[in-house]
Amino acid sequence: MSTELTAPTFDPAKPYRLHPKVALRPEPFGALAYHYGNRKLNFMRSPLLVELVRELGSHTSVDDALAASSIDAKRWPAFRQALAQLQAGDFLQPVDLDQPIDASQPVGPGRPGPDLSNDAQERAG
Repeated sequence: MSTELTAPTFDPAKPYRLHPKVALRPEPFGALAYHYGNRKLNFMRSPLLVELVRELGSHTSVDDALAASSIDAKRWPAFRQALAQLQAGDFLQPVDLDQPIDASQPVGPGRPGPDLSNDAQERAG
């Protein structure tokens, strides 16, 4: 019997939100996403993707969020794939609509944490 854990399958018909331990730092190219739990850093190289990720939690599904966005429907498959990769890296988490969301964990630019500028320079180099 295998005890190997697998990441949950991404389903765009379900709701997701930014993980409460993830902060987004706006950048000219989009944003840096930093996970304070697993210390992963992700370069989100599309301002449209950043906007979509920020809005995910206010929609009943990823597809609803895409429909409400300004993203051309022809580009939705690429955005679904990007969101699936973010979910696999634990930057996004599924939302259980039967459970209230714990908003006590602040996220965003005002959240204390490490200075990401050195990490960004090292990874970009």
